[in-house]
Amino acid sequence: MLKIGEFSRLSQVSVKTLRYYDEMGLLEPVAIDRFTGYRYYTFDLLPRLYRILALKDLGLSLEQIGHLLEEGLPPAQLRGMLRLKQAEIQQRVGEEQERLERVEARLRQIEQENNPMSTYEIVIKKIEPIFIASVQDVIPSYPEQGHLWHELETYLLSVKVIPIGACFTIYHSDEPEINAEVCEPTAGLIPIAGRVQSRQLPGVPTAACVVHHGPFVTIGEAYQAVLKWVEANGYRVNGACREIYLRVPDKPGDQNDPKTVTEIQFPVEKV
Repeated sequence: MLKIGEFSRLSQVSVKTLRYYDEMGLLEPVAIDRFTGYRYYTFDLLPRLYRILALKDLGLSLEQIGHLLEEGLPPAQLRGMLRLKQAEIQQRVGEEQERLERVEARLRQIEQENNPMSTYEIVIKKIEPIFIASVQDVIPSYPEQGHLWHELETYLLSVKVIPIGACFTIYHSDEPEINAEVCEPTAGLIPIAGRVQSRQLPGVPTAACVVHHGPFVTIGEAYQAVLKWVEANGYRVNGACREIYLRVPDKPGDQNDPKTVTEIQFPVEKV
């Protein structure tokens, strides 16, 4: 028999790890001295230890390894666990590949613009579903949506509905016919009347988002930045754009308030 230290040197597994495997029931010593508490191992335990190490190298947890080491484990269960781990690894590889592509796109941007950090930072995020009250119409230009907001806010005030978050505009179509839907988030569906509608706005699994700090008259720069990023990173727009008004102008409708904060969200998908 081998003392735990000798077995540790032979297997190149630390004493601390061997003790932990014993506590987990994965690799129990053949004997434990009841007076000293010394653990004793034999060469016969090496194949089991190496199997533990091999399965651990595949990314399986010690709990999963314990199930795999049980006698009589059906082959179908073993295949299922390994296929699940395979899927998890493939997902991580895909995520890292996308991250690599974003790094490469940023490097190309730096080389082209000679600017290490762009004014705008674009992030990909998931947008959850939300209940909204809204009014939709075609407007002649982007700033000319004040009457839609007045119609929506007047109605919400009349039915005593208080919005639960930042208001926003959905642009269903671009110039020359700008189809704009002004929205207020609500706690649930509300009564409707006239042009005021109430519905649950679907979530967006993948959205390219950018925050614009500054007046509305310069927001075009943010749009250019995010659309350029979308193309450079192998995405394409696949839904209506949203403008989230995180900080509205002090004076309603003021296009030049420098303290305005707006988030632009474009639903996207990989090309």
